[in-house]
Amino acid sequence: MITEISIFATVAALAALVILALRHRSSRSQSEAELNAWKLRLELDLKQARDERNRLLDALGDAFVLVDSDANIRFANEAARALFGARELLNRPVSEAFLDPRLADALLRCLATGEPVQSRVVLPQQTSPRGDLENRGVNAWIIDAAQLSNPPGGSPTTRVIIRDVTAEHQLEQVRKDFVANASHELRTPLAIINGYLENLLDNDMIEEPEMARRFLTIMRKHADRISHIVEDMLVISRLESGEANALKIEPFRFGSCIKDVLERLESVIQNQNAAITVTLPDPELVIHGDRFYWTQVLFNLVENALKQNPHNGLHVEIGCEPAGEAVRIWVSDNGVGIPSADLPHIFRRFFRVEKHHSQQEIKGTGLGLSIVKRAIEAHGGTIGVTSVPGRETKFLITVPKARG
Repeated sequence: MITEISIFATVAALAALVILALRHRSSRSQSEAELNAWKLRLELDLKQARDERNRLLDALGDAFVLVDSDANIRFANEAARALFGARELLNRPVSEAFLDPRLADALLRCLATGEPVQSRVVLPQQTSPRGDLENRGVNAWIIDAAQLSNPPGGSPTTRVIIRDVTAEHQLEQVRKDFVANASHELRTPLAIINGYLENLLDNDMIEEPEMARRFLTIMRKHADRISHIVEDMLVISRLESGEANALKIEPFRFGSCIKDVLERLESVIQNQNAAITVTLPDPELVIHGDRFYWTQVLFNLVENALKQNPHNGLHVEIGCEPAGEAVRIWVSDNGVGIPSADLPHIFRRFFRVEKHHSQQEIKGTGLGLSIVKRAIEAHGGTIGVTSVPGRETKFLITVPKARG
């Protein structure tokens, strides 16, 4: 009986051990399954976080790259990939990815010192990061580099932002050139006026009426020149300061506008024995725009033709015709023309064409054609010029029709 009880106890103990072993195996399998599930969830969360980071960085307007401690690019957002075009960026040293070493200078200094670095780089067109897509000439960039906080035991990562500031750079250059040119243009007539004033006052020439009158006539001429320069600069300032957004757009008869311009220039036209032809398919043609600026446009174009060709017998044509959803306007003349080398520059402020047939420089403020271009652009239009020397110079304007 005791033996049977002992055997039963042994069997029960073995059974309990088997049950415990099975339970342990089941628990271990469940733990492994749970661990694998957690690993999978963690990987998915990490992938989602990485994808979300990439989406956010791709939404940036500026080029953004991440660089490791060896100056190799590990990440580049969409703006960076677009900036560098077909060039491969990932896993390449920045010295190979950037065409000009000046672009990498700020990053390399940041890697060497660990301190944030920001620098402004002005590059020639040939070494722009945009490569063959660059067509703006001199281009400018802000390079902003800073190290990110490192995980324990990890190697440092540096983020680099490349911001295109070419438009701001060019605008600043235009402003500097404008100030310098305006100062030069005003200094010359002021110096002449002051010189004649000194002669009148210091040499007692006021007592000589004939000489005093001649001096005063010259001074008045140069004072008028100063007045014209200041007036033209104010017009350009209004067009570029945003005031052009408040143009007084209203319908007006284009033929009436042409008539006003020709009346203002009547004495010059008669003195040069010039012929003016007006080509309007409809004498009652109405266009929508700011009549003040349109008068400025036509006046400057016709006056420019007369000043470039002071000889007798010049023929100037002013025309306007509908062209689908636009209106085409032109002013042409059969004068000496504009040299092909000067055509790309004639709308620049203070630019003057040197007449090769005369030693005299064309008189004027040098701002007329700049005013024309900016006034046309303020109306949503475009202007171009073609010239065949000795045959025809034609300024062609295209502006959209007013939409009802």
